[in-house]
Amino acid sequence: MRRFTLIAIPYAWLLALFLVPFLIVFKISLSDLAMAIPPYTPNLDLSTGWAGFKDFLSQLDFENFIWLTQDDLYWKAYLSSAKIAAISTILTIIVGFPIAYGMARAPEEWRATLLMLVILPFWTSFLIRVYSWMGILSQEGYLNQFLMSIGVISEPLIILNTNIAVYIGIVYTYLPFMILPIYAALEKLDESLLEAAEDLGCSRMSAFWLITVPLSKQGVIAGSFLVFIPTLGEFVIPSLLGGSKTLMIGKVLWEEFFSNRDWPVASAVAVVLLLILIIPIILFQRNEQKQREAEG
Repeated sequence: MRRFTLIAIPYAWLLALFLVPFLIVFKISLSDLAMAIPPYTPNLDLSTGWAGFKDFLSQLDFENFIWLTQDDLYWKAYLSSAKIAAISTILTIIVGFPIAYGMARAPEEWRATLLMLVILPFWTSFLIRVYSWMGILSQEGYLNQFLMSIGVISEPLIILNTNIAVYIGIVYTYLPFMILPIYAALEKLDESLLEAAEDLGCSRMSAFWLITVPLSKQGVIAGSFLVFIPTLGEFVIPSLLGGSKTLMIGKVLWEEFFSNRDWPVASAVAVVLLLILIIPIILFQRNEQKQREAEG
């Protein structure tokens, strides 16, 4: 009974906050657009019981999902989001790995402080942190003022409202999600392995590539999933830092819901996005399971 209760609690949580909302959104995605409040006509009426469900199945169509394949905007938004998420993940690895490596090699009495500095940005509102980058990257912002004052540039750079600003915002925001798993993997690294490699003739660089990097693979994979998955559906950063040419599915989803008031199509977009996200989530879970089996 205790084991059942222990398992039932997280499953009840997932049922209430994931499965039920998903089914509601999926039901709306199969509805028809209407000039009403809410702006759709449901094809499934549960109040009529089994008869209404049979009528729904007989008239079932995926018109809104078919529409997503016919309009270039949607598949281009999915591809653009995947591209931005992938590039952002790679940039986050490039920036985060040296930081995590430095933290893991720092004196033990400093590691807690360095770890706190990595987590410190979470103490500030996410929205405020993104807004602060608008002040830094604008033409009259601190970055352009600093570069002009030291003579690097003669006129302000246009960074805000470009994809570069989006990459900067995403890397800054999700960097801790990359640093922490890599740091956890590197901290457990046995330094005697590096000493043994150097005694056998490896240089420090060779020992790093042959021992440190492979043993940190699990942390890199975990951090990559933790960055890629939320970035794929990101809305706030591309809306505030990106321009009109920055196409991400999160922005398209918001416009369909609140600007176009087309809830059925917006729900179809959300369902497809969720199905796309399930793939890296399943891969992440399998990676975690293999890691636990290897440690066991």
